[in-house]
Amino acid sequence: MNLMTVGTLALDDIKTPFGEVKGALGGSATYFGLAASFFTECGLIGVVGSDFPEEHLDFLKSKKLDLSGIEAASGKTFRWSGSYEFDMNQAHTLKTELNVLSEFNPKIPGGFRNCEILFLANIDPDLQLEVLEKVKPKYCFADTMNFWIEGNRESLDEVFGRVDGIIINDSEARQYCKTPNLIACGKILSRLNDGKVIIKKGEHGILYFSEERFFSLPAYPVENLVDPTGAGDSFAGGTLGHLAKHGEFSDEMMRKSIVCGSTVASYVVSGFSVDGIKVRTHEDIESRYQHFRNIVAFDHNL
Repeated sequence: MNLMTVGTLALDDIKTPFGEVKGALGGSATYFGLAASFFTECGLIGVVGSDFPEEHLDFLKSKKLDLSGIEAASGKTFRWSGSYEFDMNQAHTLKTELNVLSEFNPKIPGGFRNCEILFLANIDPDLQLEVLEKVKPKYCFADTMNFWIEGNRESLDEVFGRVDGIIINDSEARQYCKTPNLIACGKILSRLNDGKVIIKKGEHGILYFSEERFFSLPAYPVENLVDPTGAGDSFAGGTLGHLAKHGEFSDEMMRKSIVCGSTVASYVVSGFSVDGIKVRTHEDIESRYQHFRNIVAFDHNL
């Protein structure tokens, strides 16, 4: 297995200025895996309840995702309800129901234990640490969220100290580092493990930090923004999926992979749930990647 992620499969209720959906397919592992599947095979570790529609599992399997790490438990699937106003950068959480996720104990299939890259989505840091004891990846990246920064900081510190890279959004980076300056945040985070740090800024793009390089990329200009849910996890999936495909972790490859992740995420936000990418092809990604490249490129002569 080249790539695997531990995260959530969810049923989401989402409302934006452009409409709403109820019980839609969501979750960090879902978005990550679908984005990664454009570039490589990917295994998912997570749990669903007895109410999780079989059609969603069939859809994920159709994208060649390995679901052998998905546990079916008795009870309700993790559910998230949220809304967005015209500032689509900010999600307002209306309700979070952990349901079967509250008793989740990740089970790692044998074929997943020596994966090339592991992505720990924004689940409980204690679960992230548990997975790190069971899986020995070549490279590991982790995400988190404000709930864990506030409620389980000690375990999160240990996670960040053990992984090779951190992917985190701007508000959580500021919260964790206790500074409003994102450049300072990047430097603080990169010193935790001498690793690689990606700070997601929503419609304003990303910042990348390593020991030797700094890279800033705007977001792809999307005109038909409908629902930003899952964009961050899709960005991570596209980025790490591209890295896994090439098996190279230089700063130059990180930059190229980040552009690929941003390209995939730009499709996700054009529809509710996974509708923005469910029918997209690798050729779509390649075409938009080249357009993106033309947008951000400039001549080296003044």
